[in-house]
Formats: sequence, C-alpha cells, structure tokens
Amino acid sequence: MQALEGIRVVEVATLLAAPGAARHLADFGADVTKVEPPAGDPAHRLGWIDPRDGESFFWKILGRNKRSVTLDLRTEEGRSALWELLDGADVLVENLRPGRLERLGFPPAALAERNPGLVVLRVSGFGQDGPYAGRPGFATLAEAMGGFAALNGAPDGPPLLPPVALTDEIAALAGAFAVLVALRHRDRTGEGQVIDLSLLDTMVHMLGALPSAWAHLGYIQPRLGSGIPYTVPRGTYRCADGTWVAVSTSSEGVARRVLELLGVADDPRFATFADRAEHRRELDERMAAWVAARSRAEVLEAFDAAEAAVAPVLGVPELMADPHVRARGTFVEVDGVVMQAPLPRLSRTPGVVRHAGRPRRESSRGAAE
Repeated sequence: MQALEGIRVVEVATLLAAPGAARHLADFGADVTKVEPPAGDPAHRLGWIDPRDGESFFWKILGRNKRSVTLDLRTEEGRSALWELLDGADVLVENLRPGRLERLGFPPAALAERNPGLVVLRVSGFGQDGPYAGRPGFATLAEAMGGFAALNGAPDGPPLLPPVALTDEIAALAGAFAVLVALRHRDRTGEGQVIDLSLLDTMVHMLGALPSAWAHLGYIQPRLGSGIPYTVPRGTYRCADGTWVAVSTSSEGVARRVLELLGVADDPRFATFADRAEHRRELDERMAAWVAARSRAEVLEAFDAAEAAVAPVLGVPELMADPHVRARGTFVEVDGVVMQAPLPRLSRTPGVVRHAGRPRRESSRGAAE
C-alpha cells in the first residue's frame, strides 16, 4: 500500500508546475483525475514528440499515474461534472489565471462550504493578490524578476535564464509539500484550506541569504560565472582532454585538501574563506591551470585520493550511462518510455510509476480513463 492511497486529487491545470505537483502526489499513490479542456493540455504537444503515438515526452511524465477527463468548464454540464468530482475529493490543484476559478463559479468559499475538508492548491505566476496577480505567469518571468537571472552569467556578459524549466520543477515539489502539510492539518481538525503558491515566491526562496545580505549589509552579488562569493575555488574547469569537471571547497577541510593538491597549502593569501575570496582571481587561475594539465580521469583520481569534492560535468548521455545513476535506478522505463523515477525515495512506501501519461481521447464531456 502506498502512502497516499485513498487521497483523491482533482487537477484543473495545464503545462508544468501545478500538474507536476499532482504528479508527485500520484507517484505516491494518490488517485489523481486530470480535468482537461476540450483543446487538451498543451503539454500533449510540448517539446519532443514520441513518434510511436504523437504524444510529447513532457506529457508522458506529467500525466503519469493519472486518469483524465475532458470537461468544458464554460458549459453548465462541464461545471456540474466538476462539482461531482470535487464533492468526493481531498485536494483540488489548479493554475487558472487568478480570479478565473471564481468566475467559473468555484470560489474558495463555495468550495469550503460544499466540501469543508477540501485542500485547494492554487499555483500562479505572482500569487492570488497584489498588483501583478492578473499578469500571465511563466517560469521565465519568475526567474527574471526573482533575482535569479541577474546572478547567472559571466561577469562581462548578460544575465542568463536557466535552459530548463527550473522554476516549474521546484514549484511542483513545493506544491506537493504544501498539500501534504495542509492534509496533515485537515486530518487533525477536519478543516481544508487554500494554498497560494506563486512561481515568483518560489524563486525568491532560491536566493538564500542574499536578500538579508542586501537588507543589512548593502551587498549585491555580482555575476561570477560558475563561482559564488564565499567559496573559492568553486566552478567548472576544463581538462587537458577537453572535458570538464566541477570543483567545490565549501568546507574548510575540503579546501585544505584541494590547496595541498595545488601546492599552495602554506600560502597565507589562501588561509581562510575570506582570504581565498579576496584573492579569487589568483586561486582560480591556479585551479584552472592544474586541471588543464591533466585529463579528466587523472583529475578525478587525484581528487578522490585526496577525499576532495569533484564531479565530472556530464551531459544527458553520460548521465544516463553513469554506473552510480544506473545502480541507484534514477531512471525507470514504463510503457516503453524512459523517465525519472519518483522523488524522493521512501523505505516503506516508495513511489511507483504505474503508467506513463496516456494518449488523449476526444470527448465533449468525457469520462475518467
């Protein structure tokens, strides 16, 4: 028996963050019914298409372990069918533009009156209130406004956005976590509640101590490429064979061992975290030259022998062939589709991928598949 068996989730959401949260719940046993509009979730056609059935691999991941129904919520019949689903549900996951759920006739107050224990996860770009609430919300905007893009890139280059749907994936995990917190409260009190999760807030949390550093010290972190202000050396370095490695020295013990490898353990310029940060350029150049004189295999062997922190920079092909990744079962194959295994790993009630997202059936009202 999975941990979330018996929990019924209704998902009225498209694309990535909110459907991703419902997918995490489904992986651990929740019964998720996805409500699709007549045109279908755009994820069916997003990105790379499986030539076997014309469905997107995004969809096969986002739609895994879910049932689906097609409802036109602009019609009385569609809204009535949604009420039937919500009457027996524990959770509603939605990412309509703020105010749209209310205009469709499902305001939180009415949901609570009809189903007092219902937990409602509302995912939006900027939250349910505030001056920007009505704006279209995408991960790109949150990454730009949330301080993340401004930190990324070379010192003399432009700010950079992440090349994957980073905010959506993080918000999906945060949404699933929030639902479980709210269900814990519901189980104690019988009270459901509304969760207001914004993509912008999610990215702001990724900044760590930087807002505090600005508020109290006036510190603004510059773009440092792969570096960070308080740990040097830290970054990616090119090996003699053209491959790359990533090095971190975020603990004093590891830093000492890396300095010994570089032959500068007694250099007073590098004695402390603050000293190393002050002399970032000199130490980083020393690190780059040391790595550049060796193949990746030699670098990894030397670091492993010194018990210092290093990793190869892997592309997807190397990642999926890596012996540790394979031994851990990081990827699974279900219905002929390779995808990430459920996250995280539980010892007694692990997540399971029972089926990939299924091809959409055309229907005016729909029936759960």
